[in-house]
Amino acid sequence: MDLSLFYFANDSCEADADRYELLRAGARFGDVNGFSAVWMPERHFHPFGGIYPNPSVTAAAVAQLTSRIGIRAGSVVAPLHHPLRIAEEWSVVDNLSGGRVGLSFASGWHARDFALRPENYDNRRQLMIDYLEQVRRLWRGETITVVDGVGQEQELRIYPPPVQPELPVWVTSAGGIETFRAAGRSGAGLLTHLLGQSVPELADKIAAYREAAAEHAEPGRRPGHVVLMVHTFVGDREDEVRELVRGPLTNYLRSSLGLVLGSQAGSARKIDPAKMRPSDIDFLVDRSFDRYVDDGGLLGAPEKARKVLDRLADAGVDEVACLIDFGVPTGQVLSGLEHLGELRAYAASLETALR
Repeated sequence: MDLSLFYFANDSCEADADRYELLRAGARFGDVNGFSAVWMPERHFHPFGGIYPNPSVTAAAVAQLTSRIGIRAGSVVAPLHHPLRIAEEWSVVDNLSGGRVGLSFASGWHARDFALRPENYDNRRQLMIDYLEQVRRLWRGETITVVDGVGQEQELRIYPPPVQPELPVWVTSAGGIETFRAAGRSGAGLLTHLLGQSVPELADKIAAYREAAAEHAEPGRRPGHVVLMVHTFVGDREDEVRELVRGPLTNYLRSSLGLVLGSQAGSARKIDPAKMRPSDIDFLVDRSFDRYVDDGGLLGAPEKARKVLDRLADAGVDEVACLIDFGVPTGQVLSGLEHLGELRAYAASLETALR
């Protein structure tokens, strides 16, 4: 099992603060300590994740600070962009990094984000798969047919050509099993999280993903690649970590409440947080906090974190993407990375179950 670093910060910084200090320092740490990748998201128009409106921009910065670690979008919201633009931007980053780029494609989830491309909202899930395939073709040096400014069809390819002959791709899913299967059928990896799904539920969905991905598997190799994002802070003592992360994680969960409720993939009832009583919001946030600390994250002492990794390996997870920027002060996060480096060595010894 691999460990990587994942960023999706709630922007709580003061105006004069360095919003990207943790990104830069974490990337340098991961680069020299064997972590597989740095993941950067795309988010718009909200403090929750909003310091990352374009992951190709932050990825270009990380490329200049590192020499070996993978540089990945987690995720590109594909329907908000033209496939040509996605391929062009990330080909530049692939060149800057010497061939270390990987992209996870997302369909988007918030209607407000589609102020950028309102015509794509209704069909966003199919467009995500269509655009993924077009970007792959462009990456290989092929052309796609487009209509130019005067209505003429053109066959276009991208420049500069990328370093990697094949683009590593994933599909991002909030837990919908049909998205898991679609990722498998397209021969892509899978990026997911534990918002709205338990580890046993995830294991069943991974099994469905592997089955769909089987036709793309190389002989003797496990089909597909599953990456799971988990909130992460590893420290010396369990009780100290719990109290250290309580305030930041509670605030983070409160900020992301709309996303949490919107991620209940199998729920027929949709809940508007704006219409909820403050006491009900407090109850939901407190329950979510207990679940993440007790069962859904790498939050605690090293011994507990190793048990969590054991469970995730048994569920079929290939890579744990450690979300480290959920509000704990940067200095404390950086001081805790030594524990995370030791945990990475343990993860490398685990064999992911073939689900």
